[in-house]
Amino acid sequence: MSNERQSMGLRLRVLVLSGYDAASHQRWRHQLMGLLPDYEWQCLALPPRFFRWRIRGNPLTWLNEPRLLEQWDLIVATSMVDLATLRGLHPQLAHTPCLLYMHENQFAFPAASAQHASVEPQMVNLYSAIAADRVVFNSAWNRDSFLDGVAAFLKKMPDGVPGGLIETLRAKSGVIPVPIEDRLFIDSPRPINWRCPHLLWNHRWEYDKGPERLLSLLCALETRSVPFRVSVVGERFRSSPKAFEQIQQAFGGRVEQWGFLERREDYDHLLARTDIVLSTALHDFQGLAMLEAMASGCIPLAPDRLAYREYVPELCRYESHEQDADREAEGAALCLQRLMEQQPAQCQPMPWRASVLAGQYRRLFEDTIRMS
Repeated sequence: MSNERQSMGLRLRVLVLSGYDAASHQRWRHQLMGLLPDYEWQCLALPPRFFRWRIRGNPLTWLNEPRLLEQWDLIVATSMVDLATLRGLHPQLAHTPCLLYMHENQFAFPAASAQHASVEPQMVNLYSAIAADRVVFNSAWNRDSFLDGVAAFLKKMPDGVPGGLIETLRAKSGVIPVPIEDRLFIDSPRPINWRCPHLLWNHRWEYDKGPERLLSLLCALETRSVPFRVSVVGERFRSSPKAFEQIQQAFGGRVEQWGFLERREDYDHLLARTDIVLSTALHDFQGLAMLEAMASGCIPLAPDRLAYREYVPELCRYESHEQDADREAEGAALCLQRLMEQQPAQCQPMPWRASVLAGQYRRLFEDTIRMS
């Protein structure tokens, strides 16, 4: 069908399924539609709430969805979609090429999160990966942690585990990151205030992004008499870790910007006037906030773990001590002092640029259609 449509000059029809349409997932699918406008795009998206119900119940929610009865050249499903169940409930989809895009994987979420204590989300990820024709991750760390997590999970099973499953999954897996918009990339280096750097912490206000570690780092800088200013921004929720209140109370005189910025242009302006973007995260599957700031000219400062090893220069990565926050904070403070002394050049993540990745996405989609 797809080859016939192409030979007739008809646009390829692509259906995107977003089972838990968080802001980063929305951004990614809108980018794809903009980067590949010659495709005919449609999307089914579910609100990012009621996590347990969403990840397990999306096939039921979409049970009577008429668009799943239409002819599609390609299905692109996000990692929250129960693709195996969906293809089973809609037999016609068994003959439609399906690509699973993994923004995250449930095997690598920190164990402290009660939200992800059940194995159900992990099973959805695993079955979906098995059911998909291709599986693509937004970072090599995401892919590797998924495959390692599946291997460890299967070792706990009492019997009936099929041989060669990890090798099969690895063979159909690839890595293509979420693109960073071209408009964020500055054309030439901008000045960095190395005497009193403006630090930017721009992550979700949740425990897994390490706000307590941010507090420890700022305290370590204060103890060392390192001059700095700081902006703490990001998506907030009804309940935020107490560390944010402690940071605001202890370092209010150094704060330049605090809280969520409603307007995107205000956030972009902040990126353009900060010096060092830092992360204290315990998990980050790609790190869009870091990449955006780096594209805008910020120098990164991140722990030597997660996806940061794929694009943050070694000089800008401090020692990772996940079990010792105080020791990690001291290492981060020392790393910042070293950066202030050596004053490295800005390092834009050019391979993550949208115009660079557009061709990779096109080849991925068309190869998936051709091979299925």
